[in-house]
Amino acid sequence: MLPGMARRPRLDLPCIPQHVVQRGNNRLPCFLDDGDRLHYLHLLREALLATDVQLHAYVLMDNHVHLLATPRATGDLARMMQKLGRQYVGTFNARHGRTGTLWEGRYKACLVDSERYVLTCQRYIELNPVRARVTDDPAAYRWSSCAAHLDGRRHALLTPHPAWLALHDDPAARASAWRRLLDASIPDQDLVEIKQYLQQQRAWGRDDFRAMVEARTQRFAGVRPAHRPAKSRGK
Repeated sequence: MLPGMARRPRLDLPCIPQHVVQRGNNRLPCFLDDGDRLHYLHLLREALLATDVQLHAYVLMDNHVHLLATPRATGDLARMMQKLGRQYVGTFNARHGRTGTLWEGRYKACLVDSERYVLTCQRYIELNPVRARVTDDPAAYRWSSCAAHLDGRRHALLTPHPAWLALHDDPAARASAWRRLLDASIPDQDLVEIKQYLQQQRAWGRDDFRAMVEARTQRFAGVRPAHRPAKSRGK
């Protein structure tokens, strides 16, 4: 983006889930200890309540955060992330005797289709510690929503997504179904698409879902291919 140009707004529609990632500046840690993580979750809950955003899944890694959340109105999620980010940076800097930025620019977010797409995105988030080789069991990782989904306990931060509730009417059977999904590997194509749509901040889902997003936002909602190097005109 050239100097002086306004930032293009993100795709943002009410009542449609968004996959959010926020990274530490230069990929440096944004959590130095469990006190930081606990305080972040406390501020996250306050920000959710203040903006009426519903959180379906989360994971706190050392240098980044993933969230799956649904805003009730356009702009709610941006307000939630702004409130959370500013408050956390202030307390983080005060706690660790530092100054300056903590986050790597603005957070990234993409819209997520219903049913299998939102469930695959939730699996992607809760399996993050496994892919990072922090643990072999996602439920053993303390700083994610995984354990709450598997043991059926109420979590003050979470509002289950209807697609997750639809796995089964019985809570124990639903948890078992979720464990089976977590144990199954996410297809490589889905992993590639999740990263692409998140990086380009588009709308991940079926063709008719992207068409709906484009009609309502008057914006392109698909991903663009990576730029190929120009062909040499020499010999």
